[in-house]
Amino acid sequence: MKTENKRPLYAIASEIRKDWKKVNYAAAPYLDAMGSIGDIQETYGYDSGKGIVRYFLSNASTWKGDTAKRIKAELKSML
Repeated sequence: MKTENKRPLYAIASEIRKDWKKVNYAAAPYLDAMGSIGDIQETYGYDSGKGIVRYFLSNASTWKGDTAKRIKAELKSML
């Protein structure tokens, strides 16, 4: 799978932080990890990028709105 046209995870994490003012405590560590990697093929510590994105999405259910919907769809498309 080619990912050249996909935004880097750190750019997505930055946009999430701008929009989601009070990040859920359970999603915060995964958002921090996403801010440190560029692609879901990379790892952060012992965690895969795919796993980080999956765990972020599963803990981001309280993040609502148009931006949240768009970014969640973007992250899901990377998986």
